[in-house]
Amino acid sequence: MAAALCAVAVALPLDAPAQSSTSASGSKPRSLPTIVVTATRIPEPAFDVPASITAVKVGGPDADTPGINASEYLRGVPGVLARDRQNYAQDEQISIRGFGSRSTFGVRGVRLYTDGIPATMPDGQGQVSNFDFGSADRIEVLRGPFSALYGNSSGGVIQIFTADGSNPPELLGRFGAGSYGAWNTDFGARGLHGGFGYNLDLSEFHADGFRRHSRAERINGNAKFDLRIGSGGKLTVLLNTVALPETQDPQGLTRAQYQADPRQAAPSALEFNTRKSVHQWQGGVVYTQEVGEHQSLRALVYYGQRGVQQFLSVPPIAQKNPLSSGGVVDLYSIYSGTDLRWTWKGALAGRPLDFAAGIAYDREDQHRNGYDNFVGDTPSGIRLGVVGALRRDEQDNVYDLAQYAQGTWRFADRWSLTLGARHSVVRFGSTDFYVTSNNPNDSGHVAYGSTDPVAGLMFRAAPHWHLYASYGNGFETPTFSEIGYRPNGAGGLNFDLRPARSKNAEIGSKWEFADGGRLDLALFEANTRDEIAVLSSFGGRTIYQNVGASRRRGAELGLQQPLGGLWQLDVAYTYLDARFSNAFSDCSAPTACEVAAGTRIPGTPRQLLHAGLRWGGNLGWHAGATIDAAGAVSADDAGTLVAPGYAIAGVNAGYVFNTARRQIAPYVRIGNLFDHSYIGSVIVDQANGGSFEPAPGRTFWVGIDVTLRR
Repeated sequence: MAAALCAVAVALPLDAPAQSSTSASGSKPRSLPTIVVTATRIPEPAFDVPASITAVKVGGPDADTPGINASEYLRGVPGVLARDRQNYAQDEQISIRGFGSRSTFGVRGVRLYTDGIPATMPDGQGQVSNFDFGSADRIEVLRGPFSALYGNSSGGVIQIFTADGSNPPELLGRFGAGSYGAWNTDFGARGLHGGFGYNLDLSEFHADGFRRHSRAERINGNAKFDLRIGSGGKLTVLLNTVALPETQDPQGLTRAQYQADPRQAAPSALEFNTRKSVHQWQGGVVYTQEVGEHQSLRALVYYGQRGVQQFLSVPPIAQKNPLSSGGVVDLYSIYSGTDLRWTWKGALAGRPLDFAAGIAYDREDQHRNGYDNFVGDTPSGIRLGVVGALRRDEQDNVYDLAQYAQGTWRFADRWSLTLGARHSVVRFGSTDFYVTSNNPNDSGHVAYGSTDPVAGLMFRAAPHWHLYASYGNGFETPTFSEIGYRPNGAGGLNFDLRPARSKNAEIGSKWEFADGGRLDLALFEANTRDEIAVLSSFGGRTIYQNVGASRRRGAELGLQQPLGGLWQLDVAYTYLDARFSNAFSDCSAPTACEVAAGTRIPGTPRQLLHAGLRWGGNLGWHAGATIDAAGAVSADDAGTLVAPGYAIAGVNAGYVFNTARRQIAPYVRIGNLFDHSYIGSVIVDQANGGSFEPAPGRTFWVGIDVTLRR
């Protein structure tokens, strides 16, 4: 498919006159108000939304970033912890205000979207591997109560948007290489011809890896086609694909292993050749139609397929249990859905009112097989890290049916009220085809439901100073992975696990300065009951439980401030106090089972800081320096394993050469400038203590971005 997309791009003519948005001096033009849609589903300035929402621009000739990982863009968003784990078999770690921190792989507790198509399945499990940054325009990050309007597992929302076609049409190329055998190539084409627009992108990334047994390759493709239809109609076709063939998994290290050699892989990773292969493609169609002066309709339909094969390091002795699922996971998923929405812009009692209502349906049908990860019966004849005997064969289905409504009423000159609600039903079902005399039929089903209201009030204290407060409910079901095993060694899915339910509140302040600067402050608190955490982890079986209440509270600061001339300061700071409110037992930790009330939730640093200072305009030379710092993080519920805090610095520099026909932007970036040794991320609740994922020392990256116009 990718080759066909590139052929279409080359065939389209590039004959529009060139235009430049930069001044002759290379200074940056004054930025326009940031328009967002994730918070209210109706385009409006982020400054006017009673919620914490940040739009991050992706790309640009002065970005000086490889464009490989989501963490490159999300680290500058307050409230967001995004860590490149140096392990592409497990995806990046992303949590928002402490939600999602328990995830050992992929992303949980946070909703992910690509152009409106969910990258989070109905059960709450998601991944960012199919995010295509070469074709992207921006990423929107929503935190706080209004995230609940996206349903299950919406402790926050991250949505990436593909850019529209450009005028004049462009051919784009991005090339880069760096430390540890890493390189990336990206080719794209964008154009606009009358009522037809297109944006095509194909990229390939390869890395030998900082750690042993961490080689990775990823191929991404993305396409967006827009067609204006009649009066007020627009049809958008979206195509996306990702492949990660034979991505190696070095696994986590114990503290002793980390201190001995942070670049090593866990011995079990080498013994079993732990690895993961992923192949996914999806397509969607969005049609919007204006109906008169005040109304519009939007319909989204999507379909996708995803295959995953993963080799784990479960010891053969543990697989002797007749109820074991083996050490090889083989998944094939078909997912689809639709979202139908009606919006209305008018007046209520003579004051402006914006209203949106819709219905959404998402479904995943997943066939799950499990196999032994060995063949042979004798110690001398056994082979590890291969597909062995079948141990699991089941069809797992989950769907989410939801109705939502949301409206903003500007009931006074300086006041506006935003109200919304979402009713969701999430139904899990499992049909067991692997039934033997020692392994009974474990089929079953369970349904969860929730109605979650939200409310926000905004006061315009001054033209450039807005205050707001918001409150709402939210819920998070366990994922299929978390209901995968029952306690006490019983077979089948753990349908007794309940969804976590939260009450979220925040107050905030937004300033816009005359020089284009902006300062956002927010205080937040989320109280959760039936928090989901680990009960035990042994022999490849991690069993989850509801542990009672928890509390997440903290503060966020986001600052973007021009300093005069060509200088710019950006700061994102988060303070987070996330704790379990009840005592409970968790026997996954190697040294303790009892978790005391008030223990910090693992994976959540108390303080997080990103600061960047940049000099330069859109043309000519530019340079920058960054500091990233994080507090200590516990790796288990009991708090017995702790990764120390760290602070690292980075620098970058580049040059932008621009003419009517071409733009060339070479750059260089140095990460971890002072070669600091630190633990970049932790895998929570690992029974063997292998929770630490070391980060690389000083790294180098050299790249060049090329844009051709005709």
